[in-house]
Amino acid sequence: MTHFLIFLASIHWQDLVDIIINSYILFRVYVLFQGTNAFRVLVGITSLWILQEVAASIGLILTSWAIRGITAAAAIIIIVVFRNEIRAALQARNLKTFLWGTPAREQISPLETVAESLFQMGKKRIGALIVFPGKEDLSEVIHGGIPWNGTISQEMLMSVFWPNNPVHDGAAIIHGDKVVEVGVLLPLSQRQDLPSFYGTRHRAAAGLAERSDAMVVAVSEERGRVTVAKDNWMKPLARAEELVILLRRHLNMPEKVTEQQQRREKVRLSLAAALSLLVMTGIWFGFTRSQDTIIALNVPVEFVNRPPNFEILDTSMDEARLQLYGSSALIKSLQKGQVQVRVDLNKAVEGHNVFPITQDNIVLPPGVFLNKVQPPTIDVTLDIPVSKEMPVQVDWVGRLPENLSIAKASVAPDAIKVVGGSKILEKVSTIYTAPVRLDNLTKSGTVSTTLVLIPPSLKLPTGVTDRVTVNYIVEEKKTGDRK
Repeated sequence: MTHFLIFLASIHWQDLVDIIINSYILFRVYVLFQGTNAFRVLVGITSLWILQEVAASIGLILTSWAIRGITAAAAIIIIVVFRNEIRAALQARNLKTFLWGTPAREQISPLETVAESLFQMGKKRIGALIVFPGKEDLSEVIHGGIPWNGTISQEMLMSVFWPNNPVHDGAAIIHGDKVVEVGVLLPLSQRQDLPSFYGTRHRAAAGLAERSDAMVVAVSEERGRVTVAKDNWMKPLARAEELVILLRRHLNMPEKVTEQQQRREKVRLSLAAALSLLVMTGIWFGFTRSQDTIIALNVPVEFVNRPPNFEILDTSMDEARLQLYGSSALIKSLQKGQVQVRVDLNKAVEGHNVFPITQDNIVLPPGVFLNKVQPPTIDVTLDIPVSKEMPVQVDWVGRLPENLSIAKASVAPDAIKVVGGSKILEKVSTIYTAPVRLDNLTKSGTVSTTLVLIPPSLKLPTGVTDRVTVNYIVEEKKTGDRK
């Protein structure tokens, strides 16, 4: 029980978020690709990957290497071979459907195939006549049919009613997903109220609809219009979806999923979600909880929450050496900035401070753990910043020509205010300029130069420039002074 509590305490909130995000991604892959050939191949690739990990863990080097190569090649093959299925699965009308919805598989029913085929024939001006029987026997009112018993497809229906086909003038009878007869002759209607532009196909459709409970669909060869005949009415249609709705009603096919099917779908999706969570938890545990690799890193120390009235005067080190351990996958993937050492100066006082470096001071990515830190403490000296006005002195370097000397030199401004730690300013009495060379001075003049603040922690007040002007007068030495 103690080990289990220690394990729970070691889990970060980032670990839980990591598992949940990847579990949901795996679940969405299942939802989007279920029932496709690409999904079955994807399951096979996943099985190969698991087998490869098992082979590597038990030391089967050659087997692991071979399976890794097969898996890599299979991943490329699935993208190339099943690109159409992948594209169809990833297509979504909106982002909500893609990320959250559970779209039904795009399975085209025989009715949709027939409807789409008929409207395609209408566009190409190919005449057609198709009968969908009801419950009544049609053998007494139709005759001359040729047994066909072919599975419905758009290409097959096009070929049946192609103008050069011997049976294209007759009707085709459809039962379920089969075309059972072609070249069937139907009785003609004797109605006088039919439009004059209706030809033999439309009168045959109306004639069978009047004498039976069948639904007949006719495609006009001249006008390209699709017309449905049922009982004593005939109706032209503008879209294939309208024809599918009428056919479903005629054949008493449910337009919506039943409650039992919905419950079954919810149970299946719940099991898939639970399995995705279980698989990702196992993968996460394998990646993050195996502690087979140790690495040493030098990490810069970051000082945070420094009191505003203090300045950092000195530190015993700028980097801490950390010894970390974890799984090889995580250790190898460590990026710059993922590991940080932070020292909180919120409770620091003026002068010398000693801070221990512990787990609380170190930021590590999930799954990476601290083994050792060197040194275990860091010394930080803080000081209170004050301002002090100090004289400015020119830093002359080099030598004047032997016959010349500087009679007078001045700096403008000759004093400047400096801000820095009180203990530092106690040791500083003069501010020097940048070096001014004497070698090339042959006559009086001025030089503009900058100030050099030593130590670098010293600063000038806001708005004060660091440039000064040096005025100097050069004179020739008297003869008696040249020695």
